[in-house]
Amino acid sequence: MSRQRPPVVFAGPSIFGLDDTASEGLDMRPPAGRGAILAAVAGGASAIGLIDGVYESEPAVWHKEILHALSIGIPVLGAASMGALRAAECAAFGMVGIGGIFADYRDGIRTADADVAVMHAPAELGYQPLTVALVDAEAALAALLAQGAIDRLVHKRLLARACQLHFKQRTWPAICHDRDLAVLAEAQPSRKADDARALLDRLRSGLLPKPAPFELNATGYLTGLARALDIR
Repeated sequence: MSRQRPPVVFAGPSIFGLDDTASEGLDMRPPAGRGAILAAVAGGASAIGLIDGVYESEPAVWHKEILHALSIGIPVLGAASMGALRAAECAAFGMVGIGGIFADYRDGIRTADADVAVMHAPAELGYQPLTVALVDAEAALAALLAQGAIDRLVHKRLLARACQLHFKQRTWPAICHDRDLAVLAEAQPSRKADDARALLDRLRSGLLPKPAPFELNATGYLTGLARALDIR
């Protein structure tokens, strides 16, 4: 009897700094771009976790790839970043969203894709985040307020600055203009990392709801992508 292949996870900056035990037993791959999920399905993935994805350097992962996986009964989970976005968009078809960031998008509390976007280092440097996502900036500033490290007026001013900065320029020094406060803010827990870990834990648990198969119309775009990837 052939052994079942492990779940495939697409992740990068959202899991930077997590210990290796968080991903034990999982097939960890770089942030997903167009074709990545289709290839994982063709490779026999038992389940798929989408955390991070590309969006500027190459085309983003298609919804249709996710629907293809779901249509043949492969569980697909999303969290933290691109995964949270796609899970909110594909939940009606059986994609499982994990964590508070997904819930924000699902419930319409958050709508902007850029709220989870960051600049990051290349694979050779572990995809280390070089900027801070707005979802993490908001949470860190709220924590500093609760801890008494900043007052309400400072919190309001820093939050406004974080919201105004483009995701490519949003760093703690740019937000705080104060080195000690920037270091303190950077030390706060990351919502993205927390949600990513929750997804990894869920996949490792093996407790995955199997999506109900459905008939998916294989349009020319999807079949063309399969041909381009030499998937038969």
